[in-house]
Amino acid sequence: MKSARARPAPQARIRAAEVDDLAAVAAIDARITGLAKPDYWFEIFHRYGTRGRQQRFFLVADRGGEIDGFVVGEVRDWEFGSPPCGWVFGISVRPEARESGLGSKLLDAICAAFKRAGVDKVRTLLARDNNLVLSFFRSQGMTAAPVIPLERDLD
Repeated sequence: MKSARARPAPQARIRAAEVDDLAAVAAIDARITGLAKPDYWFEIFHRYGTRGRQQRFFLVADRGGEIDGFVVGEVRDWEFGSPPCGWVFGISVRPEARESGLGSKLLDAICAAFKRAGVDKVRTLLARDNNLVLSFFRSQGMTAAPVIPLERDLD
């Protein structure tokens, strides 16, 4: 009798997000942030996933029909005196899929899209106390940018 071998899990394929992916994307985000924001993700999809695909990108990691992560970003031109560059607005991976290289694969995919769009730099913003995300971006070679975010409460 032959021993049954388990099939290896399919590799994640990075592809453009589709409207049917939004529930999974919103669920990943809600699990990580603790906030359910389905309307927000619907708006993000319509801004980054349906138009301007040469400068706006909404990508998902699809593993055999299951969404394991996502990344969203766009090329921004001349804001704050900065030459055109890619901006990553959101990146997330299901906790069970972390430490598999999937975050790196998602970041590489959006960086390749930025490069095809003609830019040679990528930036992002994150909370100072978000050590997990900060460690991830630093492991990807990102360092402090030449801009400083400032804020003021609006009473």
